[in-house]
Amino acid sequence: MVFSPTELAFTWIEMILTTVGIPGLFALMTVESLGIPPLPSEVILPFAGVLLSSGTVGLLGIPFTWVTVMVAALAGGLLGALLGYLLGRLFGMPLIHRFGRRLHVDEEDLHKAEQFFARRGEPTVFFSRMLPIVRAYISYPAGAARMEPVRFSVFTAAGSFPFTLALVYAGVVLGENFGILQRYFTALDVVGGIAILAIIGYLLWRKRSRATAPPAGP
Repeated sequence: MVFSPTELAFTWIEMILTTVGIPGLFALMTVESLGIPPLPSEVILPFAGVLLSSGTVGLLGIPFTWVTVMVAALAGGLLGALLGYLLGRLFGMPLIHRFGRRLHVDEEDLHKAEQFFARRGEPTVFFSRMLPIVRAYISYPAGAARMEPVRFSVFTAAGSFPFTLALVYAGVVLGENFGILQRYFTALDVVGGIAILAIIGYLLWRKRSRATAPPAGP
């Protein structure tokens, strides 16, 4: 039997959603939006859709309905994104001062990031919230680059809505056949691993290319 982190996450997600209910969905989406693995929204939201389709009533008598599921999922995701934004804003510069030199990242790079988010922050945040893995981490650079918080919140919520709606609907359609998604768990693990390796590879390449670049002329 091959160990799958995503399948293990599914077991925990199933237990939390079936016992805690809507408050559990809110908590899971908050943690997921902070980028704490392995809690993929691609598992959380469809399973919430399954419970919605069966009319499940969770803790405190709150039923799984379209309204409660969407509100809890979007509110939890926004809270997690804002916490990530705040962490990036508070610690982005200190971390660059402390560790940036090792990765050849300096204040000039952060200044460029600030300019980028000032010009293209809205579409970047909006579309990033629809991308697996990336959606959970875009908050940190946006905060470090000091993107205007209201604009960040609005475009985070706007980008999260279609993504959330689509995954919940997938769970509603699948219903009791939700188990067929298990065949994709390994694929999700592979995609996540490739993405992490790609990021590490890019950072190493950037570090090496800067180290070997000839010094700028006077």
